[in-house]
Order: sequence, then structure tokens, then C-alpha cells
Amino acid sequence: MIDIIKIAARNLMRYKRRTLLTSLLITVGLVAVLLFISIAGSFKNMMVDQFTDSMVGHIQVHRRGYVGAMESLPVDRNMRPPMLVKLYDVLDKTDEIAAWSPRIKFMAMYSNFANTTSIRLNGVYPEREISTVPLVLNRVLEGGEKAPFVKRGYIQVPELIANGMKTKVGDTIVLVATNKEGSVNGKSFIVQGILESISGPGGRDGYLHIEDARDLLRIVDEGVDQSVLAGHGYAEPEKELDKETLKQMDSLKAPAKQEVNAADAKQLAAANRLKFITQSQALFKDKGWGRSSEVSEIAIRLKNRGTLDDTLAKLEAQVADLKNKKNMTIFQIHPWEKFVPFSKIANMIDLMNLFIKIILISVVLISIMNVLIMAVYERIREIGTMSAIGTRPQTILMMFISEGFLLGVLGTLIGTTVSLVAVYILNQVTITFAFGRQDNLVLVPTLAASDVILTVVLTIIVAALASLQPAWKASRMDPIKALRHL
Repeated sequence: MIDIIKIAARNLMRYKRRTLLTSLLITVGLVAVLLFISIAGSFKNMMVDQFTDSMVGHIQVHRRGYVGAMESLPVDRNMRPPMLVKLYDVLDKTDEIAAWSPRIKFMAMYSNFANTTSIRLNGVYPEREISTVPLVLNRVLEGGEKAPFVKRGYIQVPELIANGMKTKVGDTIVLVATNKEGSVNGKSFIVQGILESISGPGGRDGYLHIEDARDLLRIVDEGVDQSVLAGHGYAEPEKELDKETLKQMDSLKAPAKQEVNAADAKQLAAANRLKFITQSQALFKDKGWGRSSEVSEIAIRLKNRGTLDDTLAKLEAQVADLKNKKNMTIFQIHPWEKFVPFSKIANMIDLMNLFIKIILISVVLISIMNVLIMAVYERIREIGTMSAIGTRPQTILMMFISEGFLLGVLGTLIGTTVSLVAVYILNQVTITFAFGRQDNLVLVPTLAASDVILTVVLTIIVAALASLQPAWKASRMDPIKALRHL
């Protein structure tokens, strides 16, 4: 086989100009593909990061039925503490997760004492929110306070509402909201900052501290199941009376039995509820989960976005046993694409990458096939001579396939080198662009090793396959007719 490759290389060197032009054609196609992949891929990743790292996170968890009514931000479909204990445990123990942030989302009326409008609000723990969506701090416009992201009694107002209501940093505003019981409550806040708008849902969202959101909605702490508390070492499960005690109680006459009036029963039940709530509060506090009360959604940030699909499946499997009365899983877990319109553009970029690769395959296929067909035509007598002296058809076949293979290797070697140099130069030159309302975004073209290897291997395989037809024709040539060819 090595001898055949040497002969193929010698044949290519006999036609240097044709070999060079063919290699350059493959090189140009490969460079175009790799540069497009690097630039388009970098643009896609940058835009995905803009949305996931400044607003939605990589994954979101909601109670079943919440996403379908998400536009109205229903406060009666929040996740309650009995549901959250196992979920929080799973999130803490999943290695792929870097951070997660519980949120309370709701609609409210926003008033500057002169005008009133509606506003979407997120109640968050500042530290957790920044860990989950770190780029949210970049949305705070000049003049606003970024650290902590939002303080008690303060609010970060979206730019669209701030401009329309002529709100400035330091102004006092009033929020009025209705909770799930239908009770209306209002509270005044100081504007801590103005948030730059961003495309898609969430661009009109304001932020306040989660404790302020709970006060505004009158959300109280709840206790979790006694068995759950016991499982975490915070309560002992109730013990059933033994048979002997039950027998003694049954032997008592009715007048001798103790009667507990309704007031005492209510007082006992209230004391037990308070005990469970206190223990639940201790559990949540010790675990670092905040308060033992309901939340609307949980945003999750992954250590590596490439593990999204695997992590999603893993989380779904671990909470699958938590079901509602209809025997359906309580939680719905969705990737970021569910909530960001840009995901459709990202899919289009992937589709364009596919089409560009198809174009490259077509260029390589046609160029290699054309060169080798001409080589077969020009070397008919040579092929006939080889056949006449006993060269097997398989050897002739492999010789021409080797020529196509070497052309592919030469073209991809030059093309890969040129592409890497071009990407390096582009990274040394600052390329900025605007997207939506965001200006001066810096494009950083990158080439993943997997993209380079896949494109190079694909090009070489296509080059070898393109040589099959001319090689087959050469190997099946009649030596007598070939020797008589002029």
C-alpha cells in the first residue's frame, strides 16, 4: 500500500499545476467553511450567553401548568415547600450544576404617584441571582447601584418603564399587587437602578428582593411533611399506639374517657403546625435554601452548557417520582430555548453551517472527480501498459483512489493552516457589532477542535470517494484498446 501511495504522489507531481489548482480549490472551500463556522458559531454562543447569563439561566424548573400560563405570571401555581425539599436536594447534589436561584414572579401595578402602568417583577435572592445569571449586573445602566444587585426596600426598574414613567434612580415608587387569595397590598420602594432592555421575554422585568416580594404578596412560611423532616433529622415521625394501650383505652367506660373540646383541638393543631413550620424553617436555613415558602421558578446555571441535554434528562429522572393527584410529575424542567426567541435564530445558524458543509462537499467532489477523469483520459496508454504487464485491476483502482486521497490531504492541510492563522488574526483585531439595543459587542471567533477535525475528515473522505468513478473506469479498461489509443 505504501508503494501505491508513493506512485500516486509521483503521478500528482507530474502535473504540478493541475495538482496545485485543485488543492487551492479545496483550500478555499475549507477556509470559507471553517471561517464561517468560527464567526457564526461565536456569534451564536455570544448571543446565547447574553440571554442565558443575563436573564433566563440554562435550565428552568416550574410547577406543572405554570409555563402554559406564564404570560400572566400566575401566583396560584407556585411551587410549595413540601414539593421543593427533594428538588433542592437534587439540585445541590448534581455535579453539573454551578448555581441555582429561586424566584417569585408576579404582575403588579407600578405608580410614580402621577401615572400608573403594569410591570413584571422578579423577587430574587441577590447573591444567588448573580451566581446564576452573572451578566445581569451589566444591564444596570450608569448611575444605578449594582452591589448588592437589589437591596431590601429597593427595586431595579426596566428601562422601557423607567423612560415611559420618567423614573430616575433614587425616586420613590409604589407597587400594588394581588396575591392568590385575592387580597390587594401596596408597598413603596426606592429605585436602585435602571435595567437596560433586552430582546425577548424578561426584557421588561423588574427586580426586587425576594423578601419584599413575599411581603407584598403576603406569602407566609409553610411546614413540610413530618416524614421529610424526620428524614433530615429535624423531627421524629409519629408513633402508633401499641396493641396493649389500645386495649386498655377500649376497656374504659365512656364517662371515664377524656374529652377534648374543639378549642383545645384547634390549639393543639396550631401548636403542631407552628412546630413543623419552625423545624422547616430551620431545615431550609441550615441547607442555605432561604425561607420555607413558595417560589414561582428556579433558574439553573450549568458548569458547562454542553452538558445541558444530559443534565436535563438526569434532573427529570431524579424528580420523576414526585407526582400530583393526576399521577403526573409535579415539576416541568425546560432548557433555555423554551423561553428565548433567539433560539430559532440559533437553529438557523446551525442549519446554515450544514448547508455550507454541503457546498464544500460539492466543490471537493466535483473538483476531484474532474481532475481524475482528465488524468484517466490523458493516461489511457499508460494504464493499458500497466494492465498489459500484469498489474492487477485492484492495484490500478487503489492508485487512483490514493491520488484523490492525497489531493484531499494536501488541500485540507493548507486550508486548516490558513484558517487557524486567519482566526488568530481576527482575534487580534477587535471586531464589534450591534445586536438589538446592545452596542459594541466584541466578536471573538473561535474554532473548536471537533469542528476542525470533523470538517477535515469529511473533506478527505469525500475526496477519496470522488475518485472512485474515475478509478473504477481505469481499472476496467481493456489493455488492447488502451494501447491502441492515440
